[in-house]
Amino acid sequence: MMKLISILLSLLLVFGWGKPVVALSAAPSLTQEQLQQGNEWANKAFAATNEGDFATAEGYWTQIIEQFPTNAGAWSNRGNSRVSQNKLQAALTDYNKAIELAPNVTDPYLNRGTALEGLGKWEDAIADYNYVLELDPNDAMAYNNRGNAKAGLGKWDEAIIDYQKSFAIAPNFAFARANYAVALYETGKTDKAIREMRNIVRKYPNFADVRAALTAAYWVGGQKGEAESNWVGAYGLDNRYKDLDWVANIRRWPPSLVTALDKFLKLQ
Repeated sequence: MMKLISILLSLLLVFGWGKPVVALSAAPSLTQEQLQQGNEWANKAFAATNEGDFATAEGYWTQIIEQFPTNAGAWSNRGNSRVSQNKLQAALTDYNKAIELAPNVTDPYLNRGTALEGLGKWEDAIADYNYVLELDPNDAMAYNNRGNAKAGLGKWDEAIIDYQKSFAIAPNFAFARANYAVALYETGKTDKAIREMRNIVRKYPNFADVRAALTAAYWVGGQKGEAESNWVGAYGLDNRYKDLDWVANIRRWPPSLVTALDKFLKLQ
């Protein structure tokens, strides 16, 4: 469970979401050199994040915070770095500070909600996503994340509604569509789920999560050749799908799909 956040952040970056921003504004007591240094640290923090070096990124955000303690973006981004290292409680402290400094900015609430999900605090996460949607009713990420939290509570039908709202707002938000498809599978809409998965793979052939889901669905549906073909693609792209604990507790697939994948893996 604790590694969930880094997975989510990676997926968000892959599909064009998750755009951390730090804006260093000039204050009377700050020199141009200090502002330039802050921007350099921020660029290095983003570079470290892109390389998966979250500890280094955290260090740069800490330096920025020490220099610019009222910069909400720096606090929120350090929280992201900490959550990617499973430092969830420390991350929550950072998000709380970011929210204190910028109570009407949506990003810290979204980030805090994801950390709360990592702690299994589904209702608290939903409260954060609800507030984001009060601030911005067209925030596709908030709908997707709220769907994830509702799925964590086992409310799959409600999750489906949120995923639909998410990709209605952002049609190219592939991960919301993937979440929608696996939720459909959990609610017994197997054929519809598989059609949705196939459509996603047609547009995003390197989407390992959906290829792995198709593997499981095809296998238990008796389409062995299709299952094997999709598994070659899924495993080649991301070998973590061979770890059922990861699939169930970090990626958080629904139980029925985890069971289906287990049946496939037992014959490998």
